[in-house]
Amino acid sequence: MKEKEKSVSEKEILDLLARSKKPLHFLQIAKSLGVNKEGRKKLKKALRKLKREGKVRVVKGKFTLEKEERVVGKVIPYPAGFGFLEVEGREKDVYIPPFEMQKVFAGDIVRAKIVEFKGRKEVRIERVLKRSRQEIVGKVKKEDGTCTLVPVDDNVHQVLILGKRDCSRLEDGTVVVAKITHFPSDKTPARAKVKEVLGHPEKKFIAIDLIIRKYNLPTEYPEEAIRELDLIPSEISEEEYRRRRDLRDQVCFTIDPERARDFDDAVAIEMTEEGHYRLFVHIADVTYYLKEDTALDREAYRRGFTFYLPDRAIHMLPEKLSADLCSLRPDEDRLAFTCEMVFDEEGNLVLYDIYESVIRSKARLTYNEALSLIVGDPTLENKYPQLVKPLRLMEDLYRILSRRRWERGSIDFDLPEAEVIVDEFGEPTAVVPYERHIAHRIIEHFMISANETVARHLESLGYPCLYRVHEPPDPERVENLLEILSGIGYKVKKPREYTPKFFQRIIEDFEGRPEEQLIRFLTLRSMSRAKYSPHNLGHFGLASDTYTHFTSPIRRYPDVIVHRILKKAIRGEDIDHGRWIEYLEEAGQHLSDQERLADEVEWEAIDILKARYMRSRIGETFEGIITGVTSFGFFVEIKETLVEGLVRITTLTDDDYVYDEPAHRFVGVRTGKIYRLGDTVKVRVLSVDEERGKVDLILAEDSQG
Repeated sequence: MKEKEKSVSEKEILDLLARSKKPLHFLQIAKSLGVNKEGRKKLKKALRKLKREGKVRVVKGKFTLEKEERVVGKVIPYPAGFGFLEVEGREKDVYIPPFEMQKVFAGDIVRAKIVEFKGRKEVRIERVLKRSRQEIVGKVKKEDGTCTLVPVDDNVHQVLILGKRDCSRLEDGTVVVAKITHFPSDKTPARAKVKEVLGHPEKKFIAIDLIIRKYNLPTEYPEEAIRELDLIPSEISEEEYRRRRDLRDQVCFTIDPERARDFDDAVAIEMTEEGHYRLFVHIADVTYYLKEDTALDREAYRRGFTFYLPDRAIHMLPEKLSADLCSLRPDEDRLAFTCEMVFDEEGNLVLYDIYESVIRSKARLTYNEALSLIVGDPTLENKYPQLVKPLRLMEDLYRILSRRRWERGSIDFDLPEAEVIVDEFGEPTAVVPYERHIAHRIIEHFMISANETVARHLESLGYPCLYRVHEPPDPERVENLLEILSGIGYKVKKPREYTPKFFQRIIEDFEGRPEEQLIRFLTLRSMSRAKYSPHNLGHFGLASDTYTHFTSPIRRYPDVIVHRILKKAIRGEDIDHGRWIEYLEEAGQHLSDQERLADEVEWEAIDILKARYMRSRIGETFEGIITGVTSFGFFVEIKETLVEGLVRITTLTDDDYVYDEPAHRFVGVRTGKIYRLGDTVKVRVLSVDEERGKVDLILAEDSQG
């Protein structure tokens, strides 16, 4: 008769080794734990796993507990040359010294030993388990007979060796994409082979292409996804029309930026018999076309967001969906997901309904056109006579909702944004502040209302939701903000609890003052970063207890997920709650990471184009405000272009200046002259580092006076 297999847990193995005074060989472990022949295969597998995880080690064929702590984690580099190891379940990341960073790249998964060095825990990398990249973008450097590739990413700390054949055909300074042929080790540097030549920065403008390659952004859709796309019919069946609420006769319209091509949302409004405002927020029904677990869906999830660059957009969805079938274009029947809300004269939500619909937008307005219709423009009023009354009703409702949100403490950061104007070759021709006005705010507030309503609806029904959460700020960061404010002469009494109202008051106190935008920025910087999570932690910035993202499914995958859950809720479908929470936790982390990446890519692209634009204005004088003070100088944001540059302390030759860190200022030893955070100064553009998006400034003579 076959002996019954006996398996043991990892805990039993570790407990046995902990009790044993000496290392044990495999058969001793099996015998001590009562593992028979049938169970030895599983025991071997468990021991291999414990060894791989660094919990046990093998000494002369025998097993013993690993006394030194070993971990598996992800490498997070810093431009200064060091890094940190992010270990799941560990509260604090572990420091990686520069000599260890020479072995790895950002995102590599490694097994490492944690040691104590000079009172600090540090990482010693033992093995790279998974490489995060196979290619790298860099600049060819020829010097003293050697040829190397210097990565353009400041977070890559290796210089790679290039072969002679590659170097013989490339000019010094050429930017290339290279395949890593040998990864770095203790003894040998990394080696690479040129895969694609992007060009020479002095001869060809390649900044945006370089960013796309640097971050390995997708520029093509997988073949399987394209095949699926081709099979999606352009026509909507009559059966689908009949299944939905037909709102094609309603006067609804879109309001978007001038150059927008995909329209996620349309709005409509009417007054009820009771004198209440009935607001319709129609959102493109992307999930009708984007089916779960298809190649198209998997690629949309992988991207997570549309990446907006100054001269192009890298879309989450292919153009057939984003700019055509899903886009709420005027005078075309479109499938929508409608959130219908009734507000009273105080802004209270008294009724709502959420349903699938079919709509027909009556107009595509830009924000400026909407503003002109609200304030009165005879030409546009003649062109869109049916939109004048709805827009003015929308303005009334916006003011009611805005006041209500202000009363509960919603923080309006409203930072000025710079818009980089580029020509057909991608060259920047101007950098101008992006004007935001009441038309932007109307749409913004209506979308917030729809997002809150959907989140509360799902929560009230007991369905899971991918919430948009914004946790209260870390007290230490708030203390730092208050210290900065104190340094510029603003005294504030520390409250018992940091509430949204507290920060709202700070911003209001600076309204109309030269430092207003700086204070908005510093206050925003003290906040936590918003993220996606299945656990409702509230939205601190909006002073909202329940919030999600529902209104932009063409460009944000989190909204796609919410649409899918909402449809199940509307149809009363049973769902596996535990499985959905597990999925939403994973999706929330991935999509929060992708959102951060999209922001970083956009900011970097804008900084590089700003620097390229300022190259043509070297020597010109501008007025700016000091936005940051460090030991090596202070940063100034030019008011005209919102370009930030550095005034190095070494360029201030009229005096010897002392860095007063607590007060965030420099003080002249002899003259007593002060350069302080928030001060207005005149600066001249000295030089530009286009590749890194950096601008060096020098104080104009009348500022040094």
